[in-house]
Amino acid sequence: MERFIEVAEGVSLWVESRGPEDAPAILLIMGSTASGLVWPDALVDALARKHRVIRYDHRDTGASTWAFDRVPYSATRMAEDALAILDALGIERAHVVGLSLGGFLVQWLLVAHPERLLSATVLGAPALEGAPARANVTARAPIAPELYAFWGQMFEPREREAQIEWRVENWRRLNGKVIPFDAEEFRALERRIIAHAGRHDTSTAHARADPSGLARGAELAHVTVPTLVIATPEDPTNPESNSRFLAATLPRSTLVRIDGMGHAIPRAVVPPLAAALLGHIETVGIR
Repeated sequence: MERFIEVAEGVSLWVESRGPEDAPAILLIMGSTASGLVWPDALVDALARKHRVIRYDHRDTGASTWAFDRVPYSATRMAEDALAILDALGIERAHVVGLSLGGFLVQWLLVAHPERLLSATVLGAPALEGAPARANVTARAPIAPELYAFWGQMFEPREREAQIEWRVENWRRLNGKVIPFDAEEFRALERRIIAHAGRHDTSTAHARADPSGLARGAELAHVTVPTLVIATPEDPTNPESNSRFLAATLPRSTLVRIDGMGHAIPRAVVPPLAAALLGHIETVGIR
């Protein structure tokens, strides 16, 4: 089921729901500038066998409204969009999974709206700013400098095919060096996303959205929602030490390492990722 949900006046988000509508819900929150289609169909289908799985396009991505200059917003407003989607679908509480920026938004939901979460999963994101220091555990290791330099080209205007190739190269860098990179897999993904969005540019909106409201890391130590932290050892944006720190900070956390995984979700990581998510969700369900 696909639909558009209005989350603010003149701002609608593309939302897709799969699986039994009366089953426990899993809400998938993607990262910055990325369409919800980056969550692979194979992963969504694996989760949807026994759950209602929802993925969506953030504002200024995919088929959702692109209007930051007309309707500016903060990063915390993006997190509130997730709640607006649950409200529109009649879902009181959900298992919430966030990748990259989505991982920050999930952490904000953990401290700001824990009553809406059955469980949480964070991957590809360090702890929110302000988390208390821990001896011998690094809170935020730096992003690889060569990746930062490459991202400096992100918003340059390009023809459609050149844009696809730039994005494929970005996925290659995010994939890491352990799992073989299939360029055609990600080329097909980007062609699908561009067709879905009806445009091939990348919005600067998320880079301009005020992130300051996310600085609530000091509250993570009081979170009681069961949270899975997935360590992705080949991630050039979020080294494994960041995940260990986050897991040590959250009182009811479980740390799972997916060998070879970077900051992308190629076919090879779908089975272990689905198993980790379902194992966590099923454990929460029997507590």
